[in-house]
Amino acid sequence: MSIATLILATVCSWPCAAQDAPPPPAEHLPSDPPQTADPASPVPIGRTAENAVRQAEDAFGYSVGRETLGLYSSANVRGFSPFDAGNVRIEGLYFDPYLTLIQRLRQSTTIRVGLSAQGYPFPSPTGIVDYSFRKPGDRATLSLLASADSYGNAGIEADGAVPLSSTLSLGVGAQGARNSFYNGTTSWSHNEAVSLRWRPSPDIEILPFWTRSQVYDDEAGPIYIPAGAHLPPRVSRRRYDGPGWNDYDSVAGLQGLLATVSPWRDWTVRAGLFRSLYDDRSTFAHLLTDLTPDGTANRLIIADPRSRFVSLSGELRISRALAEGPRLHVIHLSLRGRDRQQRYGGSDFLDYGPTRIGQSFDPPEPRFAFTPQTHDRVRQATLGIAYDGRWRDVGELSFGVSRTDYRKRFSLPGAPQLDTRSQPWLWNVTAAGFPRPRLAIYAGYATGLEESGIAPDNAVNRNQPLPAILTRQVDAGLRYQLTDTIKLVGGVFDLRKPYYNLDAANRFDLLGDIVNRGVEFSVAGAVTPRLNIVAGGVLLDPRVTGAGVALGRVGRRPVGIATRSLDVNADWRLPLDGLSVDAGVSNTGRVPATLDNRVSIPSRTLVDLGARYRFRAGGHDVTFRGEVHNIGNVYGFALEGAGAYDIIPGRVVSAYVTVDL
Repeated sequence: MSIATLILATVCSWPCAAQDAPPPPAEHLPSDPPQTADPASPVPIGRTAENAVRQAEDAFGYSVGRETLGLYSSANVRGFSPFDAGNVRIEGLYFDPYLTLIQRLRQSTTIRVGLSAQGYPFPSPTGIVDYSFRKPGDRATLSLLASADSYGNAGIEADGAVPLSSTLSLGVGAQGARNSFYNGTTSWSHNEAVSLRWRPSPDIEILPFWTRSQVYDDEAGPIYIPAGAHLPPRVSRRRYDGPGWNDYDSVAGLQGLLATVSPWRDWTVRAGLFRSLYDDRSTFAHLLTDLTPDGTANRLIIADPRSRFVSLSGELRISRALAEGPRLHVIHLSLRGRDRQQRYGGSDFLDYGPTRIGQSFDPPEPRFAFTPQTHDRVRQATLGIAYDGRWRDVGELSFGVSRTDYRKRFSLPGAPQLDTRSQPWLWNVTAAGFPRPRLAIYAGYATGLEESGIAPDNAVNRNQPLPAILTRQVDAGLRYQLTDTIKLVGGVFDLRKPYYNLDAANRFDLLGDIVNRGVEFSVAGAVTPRLNIVAGGVLLDPRVTGAGVALGRVGRRPVGIATRSLDVNADWRLPLDGLSVDAGVSNTGRVPATLDNRVSIPSRTLVDLGARYRFRAGGHDVTFRGEVHNIGNVYGFALEGAGAYDIIPGRVVSAYVTVDL
């Protein structure tokens, strides 16, 4: 979590574009009832079996181990952030993250939208980021993974489980890596995790866990900010011309407890409590501002003192399931909350004057003059009730109502303390019907409450805390089982949220709405016994409406949102047992890069190719995996804020070997 990066984003006026056990996914037949407590210990899944193409249910977003695919990510669903929307879940329970659930404790990550999000109580607009916990099993396991690539990255990972008794299992994991990046910077990182799984009876499961992650010696690569309405000139990859002392050094942690108890028949109590932390010991931003097409610029380095971000969050949920012949009714009573505290700012701005891209720059480390820091605190509690009804072969209906109490306190050095509060009613409703055995249709409506941040440094009301904003979403679609193994999902959606930016008086204020209308589709499954595909696309019509557009201060397209994203992945198992090849093709449409829409990042297509060989050696499962990312070495830019750019990685050859012991 880089405060300098946050400062950059605000200065550039980045818009806001940026269950009793969980219910069975909506892809399952409606006759599949929600489970209460898992009646058996989980079967350990070795890491040699990780294969995103074969395991993904749709093309909307899925990751397992080192593999990720899909149209959406945990940071961007339908053009908005599920993190801002409060739509992050661990085993279905509410979670407000800084550090998310890392691979040591994460079995997989699934992005759920439309029908696949049905059955998750209290969703807000966008989609749900669903983390599946890696539970220690009832037998000893150990998976080892070693990796390297052509950029110089190298790492090793170990994940294991040990049964301590018939009711208690221990899970452990660790990873260490030397990292080398596309812009020539390097870093070191490591993480560790410990978990326990205690099942004194089939109706009780307790899962405490702890994880720590550290990154250090991570130089701040340059961010390019052109002087006019143009993209940066071409920049050489794998070359770093900055100082060696502007290192990011951060320790992050996540501790938590998951509990499931079924005290009586048809009753389930679930609880999750999580503490997520970032302790940024040193942070820098390295900016090349006023950049011209010939490569001249002004070099600005922003240094931040030690900053701290911590969030305590969780959910207590009581569920009652009632069976009535072919119908199942589940009622949820939920209390969710978070206490998020941040200490940041106090930056020292070091202006080194004129420079040129590619010019060596290594001044001595200065003595920094930091200033007092900003503190803010968010407290939010939400009480709600939800209903989930399923009628076998007929349809499903779910709805929820909740009342949230949101408070934010903001303390700026030398200024009076400021407070903002919001107490809205929020609700959601979804319905699905099954007119034919292979066809499901659905529709839904949801409202939500999100933070809108603070006014940026270039506003007359600089650092004023802004009120929380209400958002809404309407979506509808269908799921059709094309064959026994291939599923088609299609949908439409309309998301709206208030849009804050600078008005004619240079005041950062409400100027209108961002409206994201779109169409999304997915086709996934086994085409033949040897060939799996996961393919999809999203076509967006994002618009900014309101006074900001009328005043000519902003364009009609929000910054950072592409109008088109297409993603196709295939995995083909060759006749030679254990050998498969795979390919991934992603296409992204033009991305508006400035508030006035005068500059855009061009559309681009990236192609990845890979192969894996799974075999047994010495009685153990082994997988060797090789990949070539961006095989065409396509050059392009990544947006880091309105009018601020980084470059994308080029061609990278990587390989890793996994052994299940």
